Amino acid sequence: MSGRVRGFPAFGKGVRHARSWWGRAWLKALEDTSLDQAPLRQGRKYAHAGLVGTITVSPGRLDAVVHDPDDTYRTTVRLTPLTDAEWRRFFDRVAGKAGHLAALLDHEVPRDLVDAAADAGVPLLPGIGDLDPECTCPGWELPCRHAAALCHQASWLLDADPWVLLLLRGRDRDEVVAGARPTTTGTLATTAYAAPPVTLPDDPPPAGPDPLPEFDPAPGLDPAVLRLLVADAAAKARDLLATGRPPAADERRDRIRMAATHPALRDLPEVLDRLAADPRAVRAWQQGGPAALDVLEHPWTPDRAETNRARTAWDRAELPAPTVRANRWTVPGPDGDRQLRYGRDGLWYPYRARAGRWWPTGAPTRDPATAFTDPD
Repeated sequence: MSGRVRGFPAFGKGVRHARSWWGRAWLKALEDTSLDQAPLRQGRKYAHAGLVGTITVSPGRLDAVVHDPDDTYRTTVRLTPLTDAEWRRFFDRVAGKAGHLAALLDHEVPRDLVDAAADAGVPLLPGIGDLDPECTCPGWELPCRHAAALCHQASWLLDADPWVLLLLRGRDRDEVVAGARPTTTGTLATTAYAAPPVTLPDDPPPAGPDPLPEFDPAPGLDPAVLRLLVADAAAKARDLLATGRPPAADERRDRIRMAATHPALRDLPEVLDRLAADPRAVRAWQQGGPAALDVLEHPWTPDRAETNRARTAWDRAELPAPTVRANRWTVPGPDGDRQLRYGRDGLWYPYRARAGRWWPTGAPTRDPATAFTDPD
């Protein structure tokens, strides 16, 4: 994704550690700045507990909502963007060695690039005092535990995507790639346009074999089905290249995915019958892919922190009192019972009761009020 503002979904609960050398350097700047290690330890626990919401990254700042057992706080961490002059010096360093840009495109940050940039007076990684935290909580520590939690999760973002660091310093991926490519020499456009015309020889006659003849379809082969399979294979290859993960983990899910993602199947009822995909599962996949299918099929019981976070969001939205079982929040109503299912990803998935079964309806969202009022 390219742009001056990027949003990253909440990590959720889980113990992680910065693996890359630049992610660890980010945390070292945090630790070297703090005068009290206690908030840092508490912040690390908050990060592992999944108490940090969606992280927004823009030039010069990280923003997120951080949940505390008793309240929710808006937390910001600032990092000074580079000046235009500093960016020009940085681009000179990157353009001077072809491997630097290739490494960045491969989500690696070469140490010699950072060292060369520092020699040119361009600080890429933060140092002591460069991370400037701000939080709506009443704590006086710098950083407080909420800002420390945000910084810990930011180090995980940097592990996976070092372009986050460059965006914090002021430029998005497209701008960096455009600025870092070596310049090439050639003729100015005005000079080429002013040159006298050149007489070109006539085009040679066409050469090569005759166009391939058209054949009738092989017996038993439906061209429409073949086109569908080719399109599906291309879509799966594209997703694999983009994410590094196959689009479905097993044959059953792959059948559900095909039935959910190919509108052309409406005109191929015999193929739909052969896929034998549960209509509710197909609707869940259309609602939100594999995560929504898991929400349909696998109830789970959030821990106390997750439950408090969900309850805070529900109460803030002033929704009717629900009956809560595991991750399923049900509200009866005159126009039909409604249910929101709280996913492991922190999203609310809307459901409606139909003929005694719960069906996925609208799109998942982090706001329970939006999910609850989603049209059927």
